[in-house]
Amino acid sequence: MASRFPVLNGPPPSAPRFTVALVVLALVALGLLIPEPAAAHHLMELFRLTPGPLAGLLSGLGHPLLGPDHLLFLLSVGLVAWSRPWGWVLALLAAGLGGNALGLLLPQLPGLELLVALSLVATGLVVAGRWPAVVLIPLYVFHGAALSGAVIGWEATPIACYLLGLLVSQSLLLLLAFTVVRDWRSIASVQAINLVAGLFIGLGLAFSWTALVP
Repeated sequence: MASRFPVLNGPPPSAPRFTVALVVLALVALGLLIPEPAAAHHLMELFRLTPGPLAGLLSGLGHPLLGPDHLLFLLSVGLVAWSRPWGWVLALLAAGLGGNALGLLLPQLPGLELLVALSLVATGLVVAGRWPAVVLIPLYVFHGAALSGAVIGWEATPIACYLLGLLVSQSLLLLLAFTVVRDWRSIASVQAINLVAGLFIGLGLAFSWTALVP
């Protein structure tokens, strides 16, 4: 006699994506252990590399990963743009490139690191539905400006390689945000989303305090 109950041959389709999302969140949590999260950290400082094309490229690739404030902001895009088109990625990349240029032209922008930290507070408000998602695009300009500040004083070729590395690294992180993180957002409960929003606000305030009180 055939069973009336379906036979389950494995986990539900969303389980693998949810597991990957948890892994990503765990990696972000590890990134939060880096001291002075709002400061400029990159491979040039960590390994005492001499500015050059290869060093600039590697530093650009790694810089967004070594700053948890930048990393969290990039990954948060998937939480607030889960129902939006891929054009959002292009808009954010354009804003980031504009911020890079701004940071090179005006390297001593007052309060830049504080604005970067406060952008996480704004992100939490966007995730919670209090602010419109479009505010993330101008906020990304501040992140781009802060990232470019690490190469002030370099020659043109290393700077160009650094910016290329930044473009590749941020593109991959935004791709991750628009796939894994956005998939998690589509199946997450309202309580989970509100919890994440609160975490962003709390972390943003903590990073802001670090920027104000070194």
